[in-house]
Amino acid sequence: MRDFSRDHRFLSINTATVRKQGDLLAIIDACARAEIRAISPWRDQVAAVGLDRAVTAVKAAGLELSGYCRGGMFPSDAAHLAEMRDDNRRAVDEAKALGAPCLVLVVGGLPQYSRPGSAPSKDLGAARIMVEDGIGELLDYARSVGMPLAIEPLHPMYAADRACVNTLGQALDICDRLDPARTGFLGVACDVYHVWWDPDLFAGIARAGRERMLAYHVCDWLVPTRDLLLDRGMMGDGVIDLKPIRAAVEAVGYAGYAEVEIFSEDWWARPMDEVLATCIARHRSAV
Repeated sequence: MRDFSRDHRFLSINTATVRKQGDLLAIIDACARAEIRAISPWRDQVAAVGLDRAVTAVKAAGLELSGYCRGGMFPSDAAHLAEMRDDNRRAVDEAKALGAPCLVLVVGGLPQYSRPGSAPSKDLGAARIMVEDGIGELLDYARSVGMPLAIEPLHPMYAADRACVNTLGQALDICDRLDPARTGFLGVACDVYHVWWDPDLFAGIARAGRERMLAYHVCDWLVPTRDLLLDRGMMGDGVIDLKPIRAAVEAVGYAGYAEVEIFSEDWWARPMDEVLATCIARHRSAV
């Protein structure tokens, strides 16, 4: 297990962590000042400043990417299929332009929530079929441009609206069916917030192996959780036993960044430099 206590060279900041404090260009500048080496931007933040400006700013700051958020939201009715396909191909192209190592997929839930305007449905099984079909189709395009796809299973509380893939086991089943040769173009993003509760977590990590473990996200689970989306904790403030999870992830060969991704009204209310300094301190001590 790597020793993070001496420096923060393996720390990445998911730009959602400080999205309320500034635009993407301000976040890039702040990360560079803090000698943070990597970020994982969100598509809406890139769109707000323009893809070309984002690419230029990342390169000028000497930053790497740990991922790009996000593609996915595959379930849709027939009228929205073309929109879904085009949107995901654009996400792949943006990730490639920015130099991301993978495009993170939040796969979507029921069609009316994944692609607003789609005919309402309560058939979660059908949504999961749409997810796998959508990933399979996108994988062909992503492979052609050299962009790996990372399925991010989300906590079951999001099954209806955000992701009907909720465990590493589910995500890996899809990987095994669509990419049985383990080519490295389809894998998982392991976000502790979403998977820490799973009794099969460590078996899933071992099963993923180096080829499928494409990204690793950290934060903490607060008790009580006051909001299902916007009350993530800073590492060390909650109940997740973080170090054994990272040890397991690294044991399969993952040597990438530990990406801090915190959606929190509390942390968004603090100055950006304070949040980044706290991320650095907790990365060295708690992660």
